[in-house]
Amino acid sequence: MSTQPQQPDPVPEGAVTEPEQEPEQGLPAPGAAEARGTGEEGPGPDAAGGPAVGEADEKADERAAEHAAALAELDDRWRRALADLENLRKRHARELERERAAERARTAVALLPVVDNLELALSHAEADPGSIVEGVKAIHDQAVAALARLGYDRQGETGVPFDPARHEVVGVVEDPEAEPGTVVQVLRPGYGEPGRQLRPVAVAVAKRE
Repeated sequence: MSTQPQQPDPVPEGAVTEPEQEPEQGLPAPGAAEARGTGEEGPGPDAAGGPAVGEADEKADERAAEHAAALAELDDRWRRALADLENLRKRHARELERERAAERARTAVALLPVVDNLELALSHAEADPGSIVEGVKAIHDQAVAALARLGYDRQGETGVPFDPARHEVVGVVEDPEAEPGTVVQVLRPGYGEPGRQLRPVAVAVAKRE
């Protein structure tokens, strides 16, 4: 028996032949596409923890909104505090000016009787020149009393130790009967106590021989 392969029958002239189909390589088996669509494969990398990530974003947004609200409240309180401080400064300035005006008025009221008596003494000077001396003395006492009422007593003692808080040395004299550093002469009286003086007492003090 011959082992040679049989030759195909010759194709008649003019006949149309169909190309031979070769087996396709790498095509998925039937039903593979449906299997992929049904979700039988494992979850993707973004599927794990998806809801948890969304909740974290929502919480972050809530915290940001809370921080923004707190910042806005602090800014409002800071602006209100600045406005209150400015109002307090203006009110204090007005009150200080009122106190100064009231103090000036009290001082002027205390000096008004002195001015009145000076005018009265001058009006009688031509008629009785000798009376003006007594009038000036009375006016002097009245002015000293007015300063005392304002808190500035007259200071002009002699024979007391020199005190730099009260006295201002304008001269030094030799006085054998006085202790060195003692006030022996008042050249100009002072008014007020130490720490609240209109002016110190101008004095001459004794020195050692």
